[in-house]
Amino acid sequence: MSHLFVPRPATPADKSKLLALYREVATIPGGIIREPPEVTEEYIDKFLTNSLKDGIILVVDDTENDRIIADLHTYRSSLSVFSHVFEHLTIAVHPSFQRQGIGRMLFTTMLEKVRTEHPEVLRVELITMESNHAAISLYKSLGFMEEGRMEKKVRRNDGSFEDDILMVWMNPDFRASNY
Repeated sequence: MSHLFVPRPATPADKSKLLALYREVATIPGGIIREPPEVTEEYIDKFLTNSLKDGIILVVDDTENDRIIADLHTYRSSLSVFSHVFEHLTIAVHPSFQRQGIGRMLFTTMLEKVRTEHPEVLRVELITMESNHAAISLYKSLGFMEEGRMEKKVRRNDGSFEDDILMVWMNPDFRASNY
């Protein structure tokens, strides 16, 4: 990497830059599950609000071009029985900056924050398509385990189906609380 990229917590002011990032990532195959028209302001609002309220949201800036080039976010369900789980984990890295270690850096930072700032969180869950071998390899290298398979969950544009894989990371520093 020619630049020094450092993750930082997102703020509500990042909304338009997050929208631009997600719209760009949605244009590449396997970038994110959403199609470009499905990346709406409402979608960004929802994950930004939920992550800021009860989760983690990290971004990486490209200050030279005044844009966000990567985001990772996760948040807790509003249901008390799932208060020990961070779910809806999503990562987006701008196509020009993929395969440079930025995703790994975001995950490492997020998992450390879970261990140190959210010891009441036992599980961090994500879902990925079975064909996303590079992502699955990354997640396993970070300590995620394949926990389940949702057969034929994803319907491709050609009408064929693909399985989704549930992967889970368990917090070794978990401490139960009365959250």
